[in-house]
Amino acid sequence: MKRIPGSVWLILSAVVIGSLAGEFYGPRAEATPASESDSEVQAQLKKFTRVYSLVEREYADAVDPNKTIYGLDVLGSPLGAIPGMLRTLDPHSDFFAPRTFAQKQEEQAGKYFGVGMGIVSQLDRSGKLSSMIPSVVPGSPAFRAGVRPGDVIRKVNGKSAEGLDSSKVANLIRGPKGTSVRISVERQGYDQPVEFSITRDEIHNPTVDDAFLLKPGIAYIHINEFDETTDDELTAALKALDAGNLKGLVLDLRGNPGGLLDQAVDVSDHFLAKEQLIVYQYGRASRERRYVATRGNRHQEYPMVVLVNRYTASAAEIVSGALQDHDRALIMGEPSFGKGLVQSVYLLSEHTGLALTTAHYYTPSGRLIQRDYQNVSLYDYYIRSEGNDGPHDQVRHTDGGREVYGGGGITPDIAVPPPTLNEVQQKLSDADAVYDFSQHYLGIHKTIPRDFQVTPEVIEAFDQYLANRNVRVSPAQVQENLDFVKQKLRNQLVQIVYGHDQELRLEAESDPLVAKAVECMPQAAALLAHTRQYLASRQLDSSPQ
Repeated sequence: MKRIPGSVWLILSAVVIGSLAGEFYGPRAEATPASESDSEVQAQLKKFTRVYSLVEREYADAVDPNKTIYGLDVLGSPLGAIPGMLRTLDPHSDFFAPRTFAQKQEEQAGKYFGVGMGIVSQLDRSGKLSSMIPSVVPGSPAFRAGVRPGDVIRKVNGKSAEGLDSSKVANLIRGPKGTSVRISVERQGYDQPVEFSITRDEIHNPTVDDAFLLKPGIAYIHINEFDETTDDELTAALKALDAGNLKGLVLDLRGNPGGLLDQAVDVSDHFLAKEQLIVYQYGRASRERRYVATRGNRHQEYPMVVLVNRYTASAAEIVSGALQDHDRALIMGEPSFGKGLVQSVYLLSEHTGLALTTAHYYTPSGRLIQRDYQNVSLYDYYIRSEGNDGPHDQVRHTDGGREVYGGGGITPDIAVPPPTLNEVQQKLSDADAVYDFSQHYLGIHKTIPRDFQVTPEVIEAFDQYLANRNVRVSPAQVQENLDFVKQKLRNQLVQIVYGHDQELRLEAESDPLVAKAVECMPQAAALLAHTRQYLASRQLDSSPQ
């Protein structure tokens, strides 16, 4: 699939990230004694009311109260009074307009009714607005019908989609479960539009989107976020992998932005001993809440390595922090995002919602992993610069006596910087050469087998395509980067034809960090053994003589 830069995703998803690890509560009204601050608040509210009344009465054009009170710009920056007020608090307190709030609830439920494909607006070759399909949910009605990433929607039920933005096209495609929609798409290499009749159904986008054995006894599980079905999906995955006989597990949380707190607790519960603390939280107006393992790992203590990066956030950091503090797993990769704030989501009138930070959460050792957001723009907060490991001003200790640090996210036990592209690889990436060639190749060949391999003939066609596109990468440079090119081409072609889940598996099988995690499994096993010995010796020392 065509990759959208991570920075763009983070900006576009700022509202979603703002409520990660949040819990749904109804509006709370609590009687409090009058204080001097109450009268000050009332005075300020009167000032605001006077200003708003003046604007509404005297402004040159009619004033839209939805915009002035609730409005955000296209990047989520505050334009209205409520979002602007919330942005003075922290980056994660946010206001949800009705459509955004409905989408948020749908995402956290982990399922919805539709056809199962993404839609984004783009300008076509003629400069007109069109709707492209960047992704198709594996197993969904759209996937089964044969819709592919890269298809451009031209008609919906016979009505032209030309000039319509993605939200309007999505509204045309939506409908009740069991009903059908006709979609006509333009596909590269096809002279005529490709027609589909798709029956709408319940769509479940799995959060445990990859789980398999890397080698006998060593499993790999990838969790992309935490929604209402994540614990059930993990339970099924561990059962299928025969967890009782595993010799090691690589748990990949890279790029996981978080989600529901209770699901992070339940996922952690799979791997910790019964009654071990997972996370606790408290705030100025909320009592302390402690979450412990209730079912426990049933003595299935295979060694674990957890993979994290700078986009591992919130609920994913709760899992990482709990497993690290209890020496249950080695953490490998980059420092994580660093979100230690908990939002309560208040249901407001007219189907709107307010995500308000009401507490901080702490890992079992007492670490607050929230990174600094004071005097920092939203862009700088979400798009962290390379190499920022965060301050090590909070030192705590794991169950086995190792030092761990708060502030600035979860610091890996084994730091591995992200891979960097060389000049040729960067040129290919900037030109979207692999994605564009894959669409071109499938336009000619229509499909590929599941066990597709990149042959010299495919490389020759790629070289010719680069020359025709004026991408300044020579055949000799392609040969110098042959392993990189072959891997990217294979993964992209498999993803378009057979789905994102199949691409994920190919990526995991060839990922150097996953391979390093497997190599470090004996180190993870030694960590478990050391912690058991350390705790036993402390109990011995503290026993009555």
